[in-house]
Amino acid sequence: METATLAPATLPVSFTERAIEAIKRIRMEEQVGDDQALRVGVKGGGCSGMSYVLGFDAVGTHDDLFELHGVRIALDKRHVLYVADMEVDFQDGLNARGFTFANPNAKTTCGCGTSFSA
Repeated sequence: METATLAPATLPVSFTERAIEAIKRIRMEEQVGDDQALRVGVKGGGCSGMSYVLGFDAVGTHDDLFELHGVRIALDKRHVLYVADMEVDFQDGLNARGFTFANPNAKTTCGCGTSFSA
């Protein structure tokens, strides 16, 4: 049973079309159930102090729920400060493959782009 609150009108994180396509493909390939939402957030750790969280997870009591192009997104209200106005993209090139995070709130980032300090 979902206990998240109704989300504000606008998702504070943006996703490129490539990111949405990759998320839908991963959801299908991994056979992720409809009870799981894409979690976007942060956690302590990483070489710069905080790491990004992006993966399928159950919806929690502190989450706001959003829907973007058919993808349900869970965002812990306590993480909005760290990810507001961030853009999530997906790269599939020779030099890099995976999700990237362009975060205007990051004071410093690590070389791999998955860790930051605020």
